[in-house]
Amino acid sequence: MKWLLIASAFLYLVSFRRPIFLVALCGELVYLASRGLGLGRLPLIGPQDTLAFFSCSIGLMALPFVYSRLLARERFFTWGCGALAGLFALCALPFPTLNMPLPPILDTYWFELHVALAFFAYALFGLAALLGVLFLFRGGRQVLDLQYRAALVGYSFFSLSMVSGGIWGYYAWGTYWLWTAKELWTSILWIFYSMYLHLRLKGQGWDRGFAWLGILGFLVTLFTYLGVSMLMRSSHSF
Repeated sequence: MKWLLIASAFLYLVSFRRPIFLVALCGELVYLASRGLGLGRLPLIGPQDTLAFFSCSIGLMALPFVYSRLLARERFFTWGCGALAGLFALCALPFPTLNMPLPPILDTYWFELHVALAFFAYALFGLAALLGVLFLFRGGRQVLDLQYRAALVGYSFFSLSMVSGGIWGYYAWGTYWLWTAKELWTSILWIFYSMYLHLRLKGQGWDRGFAWLGILGFLVTLFTYLGVSMLMRSSHSF
């Protein structure tokens, strides 16, 4: 079924129109569903599965924005969402699939909930960055409002992910918190978006700064997800 992921990645990259984007998302959902049914669990172990799940999360979280009236004529945004999802789908392809059962330390719904919510949050932070780029090039207070909403919902998902991760950590290691690199960068990311969302209260004079910080926030997100996993020793490493 890997061909479905390849086809979805290609369709995402050419999704200047919304129906193409939707077909790409459906193909990726079928791919993940087939993986999940074969494994008997959510495919959330190893680089390929997590990158594919992240790509699909971007597609899912983008749907309300892609089909909103405010962005109906913004083909750049539709393509940007598709390009972002397609990029991570392509990044997943070189890695092997891991078809092993979950280790006992991960065999809990709290782990799956923790990871899924984190990826939904990462996806929304990515969409907020795209909306920031759109605002910087096109302007429009309504675009900035959408950026704020994307970041706020992402922040809510991320907060819930931290709570479920703490519960999982308690069952796995007997503590709600471990001072590893991943937990540290998770805290940095949460604090960053806490400050970012409050910056909106500063008024219109901070609009461009708000847009730029939304872009910067996604870079912090990517380091928290990929940088820590690949460069630092952590309980969350690949």
